Amino acid sequence: MTPELALARLRPLLAAEAAAEAVPGGIDAADLEQGVWLRLLELPEPPADPARWLRSAVRAEARPALRRLRRETHTLPAHAAPTAEQQLIDAEQRRALRAAVARLPGRCPELVSALISRADPTYPEIARELGISQGSLGPLRSRCLGCLRTILNTRVRSSAGTGKAP
Repeated sequence: MTPELALARLRPLLAAEAAAEAVPGGIDAADLEQGVWLRLLELPEPPADPARWLRSAVRAEARPALRRLRRETHTLPAHAAPTAEQQLIDAEQRRALRAAVARLPGRCPELVSALISRADPTYPEIARELGISQGSLGPLRSRCLGCLRTILNTRVRSSAGTGKAP
């Protein structure tokens, strides 16, 4: 069987993988498919295991698109500039979050800072930066976010009880 015929037979698999990785209102499955076909054309020779390559290529194509989508959904459209009041509220929330992160125990301040960084590092990058295994990041993240939640909830309750703004 020619490589072209083998790849043509993968079309349904590509469509299914792209549909599984697509996000409604965000990443279009057709865009993922097109990106994967372009990746395939850039290869010097056909992959040894086309189905396996295709699955990993779809995921690799979706990752940056998902990051972009997350960043875009957290920003205001260019035409809707925040009001001065909203800017003040946002600045106060960022200050409160930074103060709460600084109060975290152990390695939590470093980890949470990396997680909320604008650079949007991957788990392997964070693990390398902190000098810990990638497998321990999930449990550590869970503990750190639990501590952060407790600190922020305590702050909100104590401010609400004194009549002061949080």
